[in-house]
Amino acid sequence: MPAVARTARPKRRPPSVEQLAAALEALGDGVLLLANAPGRGGLPIVHANAAFETMSGHGAASLVGRGHQFLHVERDASTKLRRWLKTAGPGDPVLRGEGHLKRSDGSRLYASWTVGLLPAARGRPAHLVATYHDMTAKQRLQEDLLHAQRLEAVGRLAGGVAHDFNNLLSVINGYCEIMAGLPAVRRHAARQLHEIHQAGQKATALVRRLLAFSRRQTLSPQVVRLDQFVRDNADILGRLLGPDKHLHLRLAAGDANLRVDPAQLQQVLVNLVVNARDALAPGGAVTLGTAQRAPQRGGVGDGPRGACVELTVADNGSGMDTETQAHLFEPFFTTKDEGRGTGLGLALVYGIVQQSGGHIAVRSALGAGTTFTLRFPRVRGQAAPLSGALAPLPSTKGRETVLLIEADEVVRKMLAGILTADGYRVHPVETPAAAVALIERQPLPVDLVIVDPAHRHAAAEALVRRLRADRPGLCVLCTSSSGANPFPALPADAQTALVKPYALSALLHAARGLLDRARG
Repeated sequence: MPAVARTARPKRRPPSVEQLAAALEALGDGVLLLANAPGRGGLPIVHANAAFETMSGHGAASLVGRGHQFLHVERDASTKLRRWLKTAGPGDPVLRGEGHLKRSDGSRLYASWTVGLLPAARGRPAHLVATYHDMTAKQRLQEDLLHAQRLEAVGRLAGGVAHDFNNLLSVINGYCEIMAGLPAVRRHAARQLHEIHQAGQKATALVRRLLAFSRRQTLSPQVVRLDQFVRDNADILGRLLGPDKHLHLRLAAGDANLRVDPAQLQQVLVNLVVNARDALAPGGAVTLGTAQRAPQRGGVGDGPRGACVELTVADNGSGMDTETQAHLFEPFFTTKDEGRGTGLGLALVYGIVQQSGGHIAVRSALGAGTTFTLRFPRVRGQAAPLSGALAPLPSTKGRETVLLIEADEVVRKMLAGILTADGYRVHPVETPAAAVALIERQPLPVDLVIVDPAHRHAAAEALVRRLRADRPGLCVLCTSSSGANPFPALPADAQTALVKPYALSALLHAARGLLDRARG
């Protein structure tokens, strides 16, 4: 058979620079066309597409001819590119990396990038294509997540320390109250005793701040009208600023309500205003603003997604750098001189806002002042209308049998001593399991159980059920910060809860009240 003649295929010519530039305009990511001519400033930019202009703020005309290196904040990006160019060829895997780019206004964006060689008809490739994908929002989300995880870890640590410290404070304050009832002690050491108690009360306040940060404190939320609340507190907040600094109100939340503990929200305002005061020069001002915000449709760190009310505390003071802002809400972090602050003020603010279902953000720059923005879910409903003296312990003249369950030996010993001195028959044990062993050895006509159900709750609940089966009139006093009604199966009038660290007078009155209701 005669041989079939084959038609030779024409060789493809690489596209021209103009063709490449036109193709790059259709891409959604930012793209640079670079000349393969490394210099001190990097690779010369031949073309930048519209997406890169939008991303970086640099006009295409201002970029052409400049080395690409000035765009990269990290120097190692250019080093990696030079090393890769020594061995790379058309068709080889692209070079990948991530890093910060400089915008035209001096700010930065975070981008992932790839660089690849374009094929050439012969010889060395003349051009490269660098593609940039803006990852600023993703990076900010990751940083927010890491920051939240770090604060959560610190919160768990702070909450654990505060729990143990509460027990020690209960002992210190408790023995002060015991000694206050002794005439001989009051006569000879009343002043010193008062000072000890005052110090204990101050330590208690610090513990509450740690518990607030770790979101373990008990709140008493109410429906509050934000604008009215700010007006009601404006006088005291203005006094905190002093005569040479000013407080302005810009209230626009109208009839919007939120659900918070009013005492805790007041503490938030006080702490933020005091912080602002310390950053102000004479003549400076703090502005309290409120507003209603529509439901959020996404974004990073925007707080409540539904309709919310916003509270801002803004000052025109010295401002903060980025490093300070990164640690702002961490316990014991402070920029104040030694002795001028505990570093717990903003940790308290953070904990209260988080525990109230809200969100807090800060915007600041050196010399440009600081603005704290707090957002809380908006709620419907009618807004609710909105002492440190050391007194001797009351005598309740108890005569009933009390089963005291307290893990801390020092606290257990103190409470047993107080209750025994007041006339109760007390059986102190460490755990619910120890209580079960005790009543199996020696059946007890228990009238009142004092227990902290925060730990070993299931065992405590089983013990209460068992005792109540034999004595339907059994009462339970919970020494816990977990709130009221810790035992749902128990009638509400047969139980009550105290928040640690509690006053011993409150414990005695709570015990007497429960027993009197059961008897009556």
